[in-house]
Amino acid sequence: MTPFTKRVIQVLKQIPEGQVMTYGQVAKLAGSPRGARQVVRILHSMSETHQLPWHRVVNAKGQIMIKDDEGKLEQKGRLDSEGVDISLTGYINLELYQFHPVMNMWEDGH
Repeated sequence: MTPFTKRVIQVLKQIPEGQVMTYGQVAKLAGSPRGARQVVRILHSMSETHQLPWHRVVNAKGQIMIKDDEGKLEQKGRLDSEGVDISLTGYINLELYQFHPVMNMWEDGH
């Protein structure tokens, strides 16, 4: 497992119930600001193994990006059960629900 992958997993596990982060935000906090697609790959391949809160990650516009209807419905259902409102047009208000960690644990060398 690469150091970036380990950091992505750590960031993902910090997202609290009822909040979301964007793929790009996770990538940036994990040390690769242009690594959003890598975050998608990690979520797809490692969510079950590492018990990642995959449903709490959305695109930069606050949209669910899962293509298949079953997965999209599951993500909506999980977010709804955590109190996250999704508009009729499929958007999550990032001003209300986006998680912003107080501190990037990798900035200070830890």
